[in-house]
Amino acid sequence: QVQLVESGGGLVQTGGSLRLSCAASGRTFSGYAMGWFRQAPGKERQVVGAIIWSVSTTFYADSVKGRFTISRDNARNTVYLQMNSLIPEDTAVYFCAVQSKYESNWYRRWASEYGYDFWGQGTQVTVSS
Repeated sequence: QVQLVESGGGLVQTGGSLRLSCAASGRTFSGYAMGWFRQAPGKERQVVGAIIWSVSTTFYADSVKGRFTISRDNARNTVYLQMNSLIPEDTAVYFCAVQSKYESNWYRRWASEYGYDFWGQGTQVTVSS
């Protein structure tokens, strides 16, 4: 079992920045990849980006490219989502998720919720105009 805990959400003005953290724990955590998703009120959950843990290969949704950056800290089993130039459309609950096992061609599913097997509880990000 893997536990994921997000933190760092809050209220920020348009153009501001936030950094979200996702700390992973479990008896023998050795996740293969981690992703960030978000869900705005009344909308479906959508992918923000992902990172393959061992090689730091990252993927981003078009809507956040150039503004958001995913990084990881192996020693802390933590993944970060640095969000810059925030806009009101970024307002959502942000979730992190982990693909805990190696899977060949996983990169083809990085944007799908089905590419992950454990999820955090989410953290609220609100961007005011």
